[in-house]
Amino acid sequence: MNTDRFSRIFDVLDALAGQPEGMSLTEISQAVGAPVSSTHNLLQTMLAAEVLVATDDLRYFVGPRAVRIGLRIINSLDVRTVGRQPLEALARKLDNDVYLAVRVGMRVIYVDRFQGTQPVSVNIRLGDSLALHATAVGKLFAAFQPDLRGRVLRRTRPQLTSSTITDPEALRTELGQIAELGVSVSREEAYEGIVGFAVPVRDSAGTLVAAIHISTLQAVLTAEREAELIEQSLRTAEKIEAELGVPEIGTLPSTSGRGQRRTASSPTR
Repeated sequence: MNTDRFSRIFDVLDALAGQPEGMSLTEISQAVGAPVSSTHNLLQTMLAAEVLVATDDLRYFVGPRAVRIGLRIINSLDVRTVGRQPLEALARKLDNDVYLAVRVGMRVIYVDRFQGTQPVSVNIRLGDSLALHATAVGKLFAAFQPDLRGRVLRRTRPQLTSSTITDPEALRTELGQIAELGVSVSREEAYEGIVGFAVPVRDSAGTLVAAIHISTLQAVLTAEREAELIEQSLRTAEKIEAELGVPEIGTLPSTSGRGQRRTASSPTR
């Protein structure tokens, strides 16, 4: 199997992952930018391997083998295993939903969720790609990882809400501030009425490996509550990092992606 064909398998899976109602042959062909004939041949191979399944009316879906492999990959992530207990405790303490996000290739996705009791009217599914220019987590990864930063600044940035930052220079400035502060905030930039906070989690080499994310309603957010959400998220990140073997804050190099973590006050954005 040549490299292009191998890569196209993942393109097909990526397209289908966001379509709960499945896709037709023509829709998949258009999504991956390949001729219908070669796409059909590829789909038949993937069906035989149980990577895909198809209905009688030829709607294609991600198959059981791909799901099993995906779950095994997610479960193998040390940060997800190590982070489960501290993140559950954080959700109980704050009463907000808490998410853990990681980078997979050129995508940033949520891989775990811990439910709080505070209502937030956003249905975020695990495994969905996050907007790098509008979500707290997306901006955090883009701020600390140059290849993602370049990607988000080069690509079209949809105006998701009236607050979404689409101007490249304004976004470049925003990402620089996030890298300096070590905290990312999305103020109704992805969803109207929702404010998101994200803080980094690094491994023992100082590399950004995950992010803790909390969402809350703008209508009930006070300055004191914002400071508490950020403070507790930072404390939880440090607990996870300690389990991953991260040294004390002062011993990390300045290029590690920690930034100057703020504990008493909140970022301006």
